[in-house]
Amino acid sequence: MATDYALMMRNLTEFYDFTDMTLVFIGAGGGRCISYGHAPRRIVAIDQDAVALDQLRAAVATSNMADKFELVLGDFLTMDLPARGDVAVFDFCLHEMADAALALTRAGRLAPDVIVFDHGPASEWAYYVAEEAKVALSWQAVARFSVVKHREYATEQRFGSHAELLAKVQSQGEIAVRRIERFEGQTEITIPMTYELALVQPA
Repeated sequence: MATDYALMMRNLTEFYDFTDMTLVFIGAGGGRCISYGHAPRRIVAIDQDAVALDQLRAAVATSNMADKFELVLGDFLTMDLPARGDVAVFDFCLHEMADAALALTRAGRLAPDVIVFDHGPASEWAYYVAEEAKVALSWQAVARFSVVKHREYATEQRFGSHAELLAKVQSQGEIAVRRIERFEGQTEITIPMTYELALVQPA
């Protein structure tokens, strides 16, 4: 993300204390969870994207935390679930699940606490990347469970040019590419983004 991810990680660690926990991290590829990996006792990192998981593996290898990570490649909705932990986190991936309610139910079998960390349903950024419908459905699924704690945050996605923005959203498909046409010729592009954290107890 072209945003202040360090701030978002601080929001997450202020929202929930991971100290000495066994953390099941869903959508962990890319290595972002390294930034707060010191607090948990153990991290089971799950992602269905092999390339993203390799990025995490490389980040873990250069950290001093390799002994606490277990990396698992698989589709969370269909894979054999790993051993139980204390808390499960969906990192900006619940909206990508084909069945968000099922994903939350499965996460509840892994841990008593489940954290959803994802785009807010009113986020302009979610609109520009053509994910607003999926995001809305995922939060509707969250509302069907017991939500113990909830917080909303605001940030921005920033890009130096339309070309830089296009490089970011092109993988989202033709709709996203069309939606950002309004920024053609602009520089220092800023798009508001909201994100939310919810502590859910699905069991």
